[in-house]
Amino acid sequence: MKHIFRQGTDPAAPTLLLLHGTGGTERDLLPIAEALAPTASVLSVRGNVLENGMPRFFRRLAEGVFDEEDLVFRTRELYEFLDKASVEHGFDRGSLVAVGYSNGANIAASLLFHFKDAFKGAILHHPMVPLRGLKLPELSGLPVFIGAGSNDPICSPGETEELKELLGQAGADVTVHWERNGHQLTRTEVEAAKAWFDGRFAK
Repeated sequence: MKHIFRQGTDPAAPTLLLLHGTGGTERDLLPIAEALAPTASVLSVRGNVLENGMPRFFRRLAEGVFDEEDLVFRTRELYEFLDKASVEHGFDRGSLVAVGYSNGANIAASLLFHFKDAFKGAILHHPMVPLRGLKLPELSGLPVFIGAGSNDPICSPGETEELKELLGQAGADVTVHWERNGHQLTRTEVEAAKAWFDGRFAK
């Protein structure tokens, strides 16, 4: 998968996995990583799927309607890529914190839904429930931050609450931060994510 890896200056910090939204690239969330943890290593990945020329991490059938077969395939593909990337770039696979926005948050959530050891933590900006009717792995104590919009036209508050409940039932420690800026990723949301991150991962 096309990606950027930047070695950080703090070997104790978790490595940030950046996953962009629809139409983004592996460069989109680099400023977010800088705001969250400027000394951390960063692995930023571009989605392998194109929708009308716009990169995504999995196909969809319509707005808000996922191609579930492709989602499952791409989730495993990304998981296997992360295993290989950790060897290639020499970062601790067990110390990976996902930072995803929109479509990138959805594939990160799908990784949590499928794999017990996908991440050490996750920051999900405006995610949806990736799949329903799936028994989640044991996620005991796994810290998850969800940034959501109370007036998000793509991801309703009900969707956010459902995702929180599903992750919580699997044992994850979920924090939801609400904004009133639709589906946008705002500075105040990033600041809230940083405060959350510092409280759990900063030394």
